[in-house]
Amino acid sequence: MKSLIAVVLCTLSFAGLAHAGTQQDKMKACNAEAATKNLTGDTRKAFMQTCLSAQPDTPQNTQQQKMKSCNAEAADKKLAGDARKDFMKNCLSANPAASNNSQQLKMKTCNTEASSKNLQGNERKSFMSSCLSGK
Repeated sequence: MKSLIAVVLCTLSFAGLAHAGTQQDKMKACNAEAATKNLTGDTRKAFMQTCLSAQPDTPQNTQQQKMKSCNAEAADKKLAGDARKDFMKNCLSANPAASNNSQQLKMKTCNTEASSKNLQGNERKSFMSSCLSGK
């Protein structure tokens, strides 16, 4: 009987350790993704909350997470109207695995934002430079 209890306790301990490792891995992955996306402030907070609470990747969970992340980013950039629509369309259709696509999305987003601010000439050039560099 004592050996059975010992086996059960050991099994539960290992299950707890495996879960802790999984949570740590999830935290590392979410932090890395947030850093890659250059998220800060409330946008990062919303993304981290969504990322950490997300269930394993299923098409529905992935789409919901993407929607929340795109909404938070649009809110952080204070986009409205057509600029927000264009941003959301680009953001939701983006394939994060393709870095070239990511750069294209960044370019479209910065262009949309510059247009919504009616920037022209050197002012637009300066804005685009800082927007594309993530500053």
